Amino acid sequence: MAPTDLARVDFTELVPEPVPFLGQAAYIQLEFFESLARSVATAPTLTSKEGLSRAAGVALRKHHAFIAELRRLGVEPVDVMAPFAPAADRFRQASAGADWYELLLGIHVTSGMLDDYFARLAGGLPGEIAARVRGILAEDASSEVLHDELFAAIEAQPGLADRLALWGRSLVGDTLLIARSALRASDSADRAGDVEPVFTELIAAHTRRMDALGLTA
Repeated sequence: MAPTDLARVDFTELVPEPVPFLGQAAYIQLEFFESLARSVATAPTLTSKEGLSRAAGVALRKHHAFIAELRRLGVEPVDVMAPFAPAADRFRQASAGADWYELLLGIHVTSGMLDDYFARLAGGLPGEIAARVRGILAEDASSEVLHDELFAAIEAQPGLADRLALWGRSLVGDTLLIARSALRASDSADRAGDVEPVFTELIAAHTRRMDALGLTA
């Protein structure tokens, strides 16, 4: 399906109210920051630590930007994020992997898919919030760093590609579950067909990320 067809999907009736949307987005960025910080702490070289630390800084800036949006709406960010913490914590643990390379691929796959999805879903938010959310999510310092680290490791270590390809495939289902949870529960079941083209595009983008690493999605 062409991207122009996908763009016709109207999320206006599916997007939750701005406050829970921003709360979930803020907590997810905090989770990405924690995962990236872990990757920095366990990185094998100083060069890797430096690049990944920059990516972690971007995730933290996104988190703080969403917090600022919540405060702009007059709510306490911690209270809004709290309901999303258990599922997001489980998701982070499930995508951490067995070693540093699986951790990096987990971040690469999940942050890529969810940033794309939340940016698209933001189109249903009211007024200027939509533009600001898209602007927040547009900043990306992690994908290139993660790609370069993973590509170099795959080139240097025979057998790593097969293991990472399997790991990447296992991440898709849980990531799509988190994506679906951002929709209104009452609407998402009735209008699942409206949303499926977007999930198709998310999976297509995931496939391109995996292909760029020489991995089979």
